[in-house]
Amino acid sequence: AYEIYMRDWSSDVCSSDLQLREKQKLRRIYGLMECQFRGVFERAERQTGITGEVLLRLLECRLDNVAYRLGFGASRKEARQLVSHGHLTMNGRKINVPGAQVKVGDIISVRERSRKLVSIQTALESVDGRGIPEWLELDKTAFKGMVRALPSKDQISLPVNEQMVVELYSR
Repeated sequence: AYEIYMRDWSSDVCSSDLQLREKQKLRRIYGLMECQFRGVFERAERQTGITGEVLLRLLECRLDNVAYRLGFGASRKEARQLVSHGHLTMNGRKINVPGAQVKVGDIISVRERSRKLVSIQTALESVDGRGIPEWLELDKTAFKGMVRALPSKDQISLPVNEQMVVELYSR
């Protein structure tokens, strides 16, 4: 009986350990603190649909991530800093909140005075190699991009099992 108990206990630890790893991986990819990530998860839980897919969609639709996907920043961290420092506009208005959610039809652009920044120029040159998701549209000459649609699960290619994250928070 003791061996069976120990075996079951160790398998529980392994599954929760894997769930924790998946959550941490997702947090690190998007550069969020635990409190921010939990807030996004709670919003995903309240929305209709499959929680894991809604979670990924909410994370992908953060302004800092969209700026990265459009190629305004070479990394999510750099794109987040560009947003925080007020180098980007959303629908013509300056915005400095990296966690702002974008919607279909939103236009994200680099402010006129920020277009000369070397980091933005370099990131835009290298975006061709990385590629832009089909749910976004980029006009490199005008330094602006548009959200054509919300991303589907198929369009978000991350090495993460989001269902394990949902299971971890559902305990």
